[in-house]
Order: sequence, then C-alpha cells, then structure tokens
Amino acid sequence: MAHLGGQLMATLADPSVTLTDGLASALERVATMHPECDLTNPGTPSATVAVLRQRYEVLDYLVLADSPVVLEGTSGGHTVITDLRVDEVLPELRTEVERHETHTSGHREALQRLVLAQRQVRNTPDGYWVAGANPEAARHCVTGSAKLGNVRSAAVMSDGVSRLVTEYEMATWGQVFSTLRTEGPSGLIRSVRKTEATDPTGRRWPRYKSGDDATVAYCCW
Repeated sequence: MAHLGGQLMATLADPSVTLTDGLASALERVATMHPECDLTNPGTPSATVAVLRQRYEVLDYLVLADSPVVLEGTSGGHTVITDLRVDEVLPELRTEVERHETHTSGHREALQRLVLAQRQVRNTPDGYWVAGANPEAARHCVTGSAKLGNVRSAAVMSDGVSRLVTEYEMATWGQVFSTLRTEGPSGLIRSVRKTEATDPTGRRWPRYKSGDDATVAYCCW
C-alpha cells in the first residue's frame, strides 16, 4: 500500500469529493497499478487509514481500522474517532497471543495463527475492514465532521502511539496534546518508547511485538 497516500491526497484535493469516495477511488487506482498481482489473495497488503481534511470552515475526518483521529476542543475535552472492529473478531486467538511474552516461540506461533485467521475474515461482513485491494472497504469507514471553530488542535496517529492512553494508561489525552505542543510528534513518540522500554517483553502490557509502528501528525488553529 506504499502508493495509497499519494493517490489519496490527489483524489481529496477537490473539496467536493467526499472522504469515502476519495478513498474508494484511491484504492481502485492503486489496485490498477499492480495488474500482475493476485489481489484476491487474503495475504494481499493492507493498511489502516486515518484522514483529517480542512474544507472551508469544517474539518472532515475518516477512520478505517484502529488508527485514530483525536480532536481537542476549544472549550476543553477530546473527541476520539477510531474503529476497533478488529478487536471484536477472533477473541480466543487474541487472548492466546497475549498469554505469551514477546520474543518467545509461544508468542510467535500464537501470533502466526491469529494473523492467518484474520486474513480469512478481513474485509468481509463477518470480520473487519481495512484498506486493501477492494474499494468496497471505503464504504465501511467511520466518518464525520466538526466545525473548525470548535477545534483547538487535532492529531492523526497510529495505534502504536494512541495506546499510550488507551492501553498503557500512562497519559491522558490532555497530556498527549501538551507534549505535542511542546515537543512535537517526535517527543510524543519518545514518550511511547520510553514507556514500552519499562516492559520489553509485554508482561504488563501484552502486545504483538515489543514496539509497534508509531506515527503521528499534529496540527493546530
């Protein structure tokens, strides 16, 4: 899905195009770039998507899978837009993965079983949806909008960053935005890594690997 970001930016440059339609178009364009690939294979690369677009005096947002958009209100409080349907499927296999410390054979084997099973239900009505070869996934996003005047700042991040609040419970959203204002995205990512370093084998906070991918974009008004 390396080309998806560029295609998505191109399709959403037109403010009359909805985020859903833009994502569907981008997914279709990326698929046509790989005619030699079997895009029906369950192992076809996929990605979570989190988009925030300013359109005149409105902020439009779209989330597909567990990379959230977080809005900080001008009067305080935070609105978290995320899609956690992946957490609702195959709970027994997820529990089995979390029983093992990372970097162990038991963890690797349990994770492999979970990943293989997830591929069978990915982008199906009985499973969960992510950005893949089928543009139909775009129709299953979480979408909405907020008035620009009601938003002080916003962050778009991977779940590898948001878990500092949602899973590790080592910060509040207010503290996250304070870090973003003073230290920027790199400072927030350092905070995540510092926290994870205190639990390198996932004993306190079970996870798929010692450090999941961490990315964040921050903007303010």
